[in-house]
Amino acid sequence: MNRQRNRGRVTLATVAAVCAVAALPGQAHAADGPPAYTFDPAATSVQGAETNADAEELKPGSVYRSSIRSGQKLYYRLELDARTDAYVSAVAVPKSGGKVAYGDGFTISMRDLDDNRCSSEDAAFESAEFPRPIAAYAHRTVEKDSTTCAARGTYNVLIERESKATSSPEAWDLELRYEAEPAPKDDGSLPTEAPEDWPSASPVPPTGRQERSGGSGFYDATGLESGEWVDEITPGQTRFYRVPVDWGQQIFATAALSNSTKSTEYLGNALALALDNPAHGHVDDATLSYSGASNSVALDPLPPVAYENRHDSAADVNAMRFAGWYYLSVTLSPKVAEHYGDDPLALTLRVKVVNDSKPSPYQGDAGIFGVTDDDRDMAKNGQSAPEAGASATMKTVAAAGIGTGSVLVLGLGAWTLMARRRAVPAAAPPGAAGGQPPFGGPPQAW
Repeated sequence: MNRQRNRGRVTLATVAAVCAVAALPGQAHAADGPPAYTFDPAATSVQGAETNADAEELKPGSVYRSSIRSGQKLYYRLELDARTDAYVSAVAVPKSGGKVAYGDGFTISMRDLDDNRCSSEDAAFESAEFPRPIAAYAHRTVEKDSTTCAARGTYNVLIERESKATSSPEAWDLELRYEAEPAPKDDGSLPTEAPEDWPSASPVPPTGRQERSGGSGFYDATGLESGEWVDEITPGQTRFYRVPVDWGQQIFATAALSNSTKSTEYLGNALALALDNPAHGHVDDATLSYSGASNSVALDPLPPVAYENRHDSAADVNAMRFAGWYYLSVTLSPKVAEHYGDDPLALTLRVKVVNDSKPSPYQGDAGIFGVTDDDRDMAKNGQSAPEAGASATMKTVAAAGIGTGSVLVLGLGAWTLMARRRAVPAAAPPGAAGGQPPFGGPPQAW
């Protein structure tokens, strides 16, 4: 009897898993515009506090949703030990169709209870003055022989938004993530100074032109490996992609727009390209001007991923401090529609990851700060995180020796049978009818 009950529980659990996979969110579409940002469905709502004494606590490995109004300063709380490096990122998502101005943005900082700043980073709209998701992070890293932000206890994450009076007044949605970095090896093998030089020459252009459609957020970013990837993008839309970059490897990326026959109107900063690291810290960005002819823009050359990059004062080098999924986002200005129409333009991404992988600097499992064979397979197959999760669930079902359709039919049949049994009177007359119930996814443009 116990074995039968357990088998039933496994079957129902499998049904639930299959149903959950079927319900995974794809790109969310706004009613009157391009696809909206796709938030992580696992995010927990959290309210930022205007005084740090009222701040809600964030937990490591968790994702949260919040919002911030123009001019607001909001606090969130962390409880840290005396040895773990902690990272909290914020992705700000202005309303689609709104207005932003040069300098609008936010600052995120991490502070101890004496208001000593552990670190801070700005995310702002500069020459590309149109709404799109922008990301930044703050961190507490325990430095050898330093007492600043090294003690165990309560820390605050402060997010401060700045917007011009001419900008849209609506609140910006926030997606917050808190990640703890694994402990590094303590064998003295890790450099304590930033690298002085590294190869910066652009590599041979990638080959292997293929179609691949981008996601609408960090959560459903589409996997890419080295190659030439063709997509399309509509005015006002942001496409997200992710590329696994291991220790010792360098990433190069170029974005190109196809020509148009509808106009030759010049638009400065018509397309914005950005790169963010595995903790959603900003690395680099570039903008492209457009006048109806094909044009491309490349990210600045970046150093190989290395633990010691964190010791460099240059923000883009400093951000290349760990391996994992690096995120490319591309946004086409909504102003393009005024002269070139609402139809999508062809977008080509050329991505090249060079160098062999080096060993991890961590004592144990690298978590999100490493690259696995499964990650490389996801990039090769163009999978996003939810697609990979769905694939893993289906493999689990297959390993159990039960097809998805059979699982659903068995589950529905079990529920139907249980309902019928509950409906049968306790003292059914002899000969009452029995039987079975019926079963009825310099910069150089290459």
